[in-house]
Amino acid sequence: MQRACAAALLSTQKVVIKNPGHSNDDIAAMGIIRSLGATITEVDRETITIESSFLSDPAAIVSKEAAVNCGESGLSIRMFTPIVSLCNNEVLINGEGSLVTRPMDFFDEILPQLGVSIASSNGKLPLKVNGPLQPKNITIDGSLSSQFLTGLLMAFAAAPLTEAVTIRVNDLKSRPYIDLTLDVMKKFGLQVPENNNYETFTFTAAQPETLNLKPETLTYTVEGDWSGGAFLLVAGAIAGDIHVRGLQQTSTQADKKILEALMAANAGIAMDAKGITLHAAPMTAFEFDATDCPDLFPPLVALAANCTGVTVIKGVSRLAHKESDRGLTLQEEFGKMGIRVALDGDLMRVHGGPVKGAQVHSRHDHRIAMACATAALKADGPVTIEEAEAINKSYPDFYDHLKELGATVTGGLEYRDALNEIYSEK
Repeated sequence: MQRACAAALLSTQKVVIKNPGHSNDDIAAMGIIRSLGATITEVDRETITIESSFLSDPAAIVSKEAAVNCGESGLSIRMFTPIVSLCNNEVLINGEGSLVTRPMDFFDEILPQLGVSIASSNGKLPLKVNGPLQPKNITIDGSLSSQFLTGLLMAFAAAPLTEAVTIRVNDLKSRPYIDLTLDVMKKFGLQVPENNNYETFTFTAAQPETLNLKPETLTYTVEGDWSGGAFLLVAGAIAGDIHVRGLQQTSTQADKKILEALMAANAGIAMDAKGITLHAAPMTAFEFDATDCPDLFPPLVALAANCTGVTVIKGVSRLAHKESDRGLTLQEEFGKMGIRVALDGDLMRVHGGPVKGAQVHSRHDHRIAMACATAALKADGPVTIEEAEAINKSYPDFYDHLKELGATVTGGLEYRDALNEIYSEK
């Protein structure tokens, strides 16, 4: 949804978005494009329209007093900062919560190379940028997050080019997320660069298609979210008998790899054109490389906690700059539930065993809250999650869906066997 908002801002067409999200991150993205002049109309809960003239004259649309608030969304801050930099006046970019502690010095290094002046708070928010961004041949580090590249790809595609330019990327992580970005760009008519093995992305001198006014309406349907859906699938593997629809099995989303982990754990899973069905079955420890899908670590740990043996997950180095330091947080919070999690360099070892009732803390991290709740479906007693509302960042309906599964959700969170069918439409 956030990528769709960015692409809609850069489109000259009226955009109809079906199945828009309603999470805090989605709301933040819509707020950003509103602050950049877009008009959003809610047709119904499942449809919105977006009209934007941002590219016609960004400076006229975005006032000098303009401020962009990205909420707690890491994707939004990294994606929209280069886009905002297309404006040739100063814009303040800020965020909330854990986002203000996350490193943004990438922009301090890269944006000046593209003609943008930037001021940060020692490499952190708030940022002040003053463009316009001028695409040039640059080399960037892709090891921290692919989201920085997503923002540059969007901005380069929206800017007029007089000659071909190339973004060279060293050590790109999370390639599937770039596939998702390129797919959205293509569907919205943005110029899609030539991708040479994820090492270089070359834009031609042709004008972006979005600069050619088009009278017709563009319709885009937001895919079901595999990142949130992963928790439902793991819940089914743990507690049994659920059917999940709305997750495209042909999706380019990185977190679709949860299916590989479930099969490696010998989960009771079956897939067909109608969706994915899971039932409880004895599961065994597995090995999994989550380097390109680090958001899967929390559901993977919940899964591994309910497996026999020691599960090994690779990619811990990708966890330090999330909403919390997820490696340490998973170790500490699952430890409270009697699950030993060992960290060894880039490897995490999860010792499966009976999950105990306990009081845990989300650390204000949506995925930690969902991981603890999912693991607790077979706990020997109630599990209470402090700051449980952290889920609103990405999946506000999560606890309601667990209730449909037969879980008891109160002031704390107490879980019983899953009984019913559940559907993931977002």
